[in-house]
Amino acid sequence: MAPPMSAGRFLDVLQNEGLTVVQVGEWRTHNRNHKGPWGPVHGVMIHHTVTKGTANTVRICRDGYASLPGPLCHGVIAKDGEVHLVGYGRANHAGLGDDDVLRAVIAEKALPPDNEANTDGNRHFYGFECENLGDGKDPWPSVQLEAIEKAAAAICRHHGWTARSVIGHLEWQPGKVDPRGFTMKSMRDRVHERLK
Repeated sequence: MAPPMSAGRFLDVLQNEGLTVVQVGEWRTHNRNHKGPWGPVHGVMIHHTVTKGTANTVRICRDGYASLPGPLCHGVIAKDGEVHLVGYGRANHAGLGDDDVLRAVIAEKALPPDNEANTDGNRHFYGFECENLGDGKDPWPSVQLEAIEKAAAAICRHHGWTARSVIGHLEWQPGKVDPRGFTMKSMRDRVHERLK
């Protein structure tokens, strides 16, 4: 069990990993903590946004929608590799997912199929939304993939986690397809190499 790091420490670990970080408004206190606890944290979840344009993507991820208020993640990883911090604390990114998957993440074991949605993921995962249409055709620039790798590794390094603590939304919640355009196995392999 790990308590979430402070917002200041979160910023530090991302920058120490070599990331360019953009702080958006009052991101440190923009959260959904009034809806439930934030932590203990057990992993990092990767998403794609189904949006185009960095400014638009950051705005949506910060503000959310009428039916799903923001923040929709902690950081937005743009096509150019910059990480835009839009919130910190409980964020509307993971939703309900599979308790068997959570147990596997905690144990750092291979993930079982996600076949139920019975556990609050917003409480237990750091979340990064990655700017991409998610249609399988929109490219993932190498600088963006490297930023995803660095962001996930930075958090794992801080908490003493392995790459098995990094999952995709599609591995957590039945019916989700994100991220689409690269495999989570390939991303975990990259994180593993970076953590060596």
